[in-house]
Amino acid sequence: MKKIAIYPGTFDPITNGHFDIIERTLVLFDKLIIAVAISHDKKPMFTLEQRIDMVKESVKNMENVIVVGFDNLTVELARSYNATVLIRGLRAVSDFEYELQLGYLNNSLDDTIETVYLMPKLQHAFISSSIVRNLLKFNAKTEHLVPKEVQKIIGNMSSCTLQ
Repeated sequence: MKKIAIYPGTFDPITNGHFDIIERTLVLFDKLIIAVAISHDKKPMFTLEQRIDMVKESVKNMENVIVVGFDNLTVELARSYNATVLIRGLRAVSDFEYELQLGYLNNSLDDTIETVYLMPKLQHAFISSSIVRNLLKFNAKTEHLVPKEVQKIIGNMSSCTLQ
């Protein structure tokens, strides 16, 4: 039986830290579903369609990866794809408390789904989507923080879209 993992997030936008986690997840699992959340609460800078496009472009050369959008419970999404593992990234101690609570919550909803926490490589540990969004608001350099495909998409967008 194939081991299927889901990596859920808003990916607003996907960063090199996310990409690092994706690459390392593919070594551990047979298939990876990257699940891009609608996430009305976070009020994303980019639309769901733009975020899905950015992720798809970033992983277009990777086998055994699919990208989907979702607006339901992560465990429900996992069940629909027969996934047994949720992937979560941890950059710093500050992430741990929230991610631990989320992992316990998901386990309380479905105890057959495990959460695996991965840390990005040290060179990516400081990168977050919110840092990238803040830099974009000031038209600052971001090409060292996001995959080159994402930088190209962002560069092609009008500045009014990013405000």
